[in-house]
Amino acid sequence: MPKSVKAPLLSFNADVRAELADLCAGFERLPPPVDAPKLKHAAVAMTLVDHDGDLAFLITRRASRLRAHGGQWALPGGRCDAGETAVEAALRELHEELGMNVGPEHALGVLDDYPTRSGYLITPVVVWAGEETPIVPNPHEVESVHRIPFREIAHDEAVSFVRIPESPRPVLRLWMMDDHIHAPTAAVVYQVRELLLGRVTRVDGLEQPVFAWR
Repeated sequence: MPKSVKAPLLSFNADVRAELADLCAGFERLPPPVDAPKLKHAAVAMTLVDHDGDLAFLITRRASRLRAHGGQWALPGGRCDAGETAVEAALRELHEELGMNVGPEHALGVLDDYPTRSGYLITPVVVWAGEETPIVPNPHEVESVHRIPFREIAHDEAVSFVRIPESPRPVLRLWMMDDHIHAPTAAVVYQVRELLLGRVTRVDGLEQPVFAWR
């Protein structure tokens, strides 16, 4: 289990990178769910960047023309190609969606898989992109890209859980940019947020809203 931290890791600097790398290296991932072989494997890049000295992550608004989940908030990512690792897939998708050339040495670690209602097993890859990596969004896939400082979601009021009649599991909501984001994206962001706050929090028991089930 990752070691405890004395203070939230919310600044963008070399010390935080080293501490987070240690936390990711010591993170004990949950075993894959029993139905994992039936799911399509995908990976997302939880991309950490600088925002005026604060540690931030990149989130995109998917292009509205896309057939699947058009217009929704998402992390850069997609389905793993045959023979491709989660890290390789996440970095490839980061380049395809945002034009970012980031090598495997920037991948700090891999967190828990999240199985989706739509039949995917999503593996989150924590990527420290650095300060000078250019971002050139692909207009065919990305409508907009945003830097969200973790300070904006570190407070308790940013996180809420609601119940729905369709499932016994709570639906996670994260409030940012005057909107709620939900799992699976919110589940990945939430687990990284918790790690930065010194907590190991599992997210496999958190539900998606019904509109994301298809």
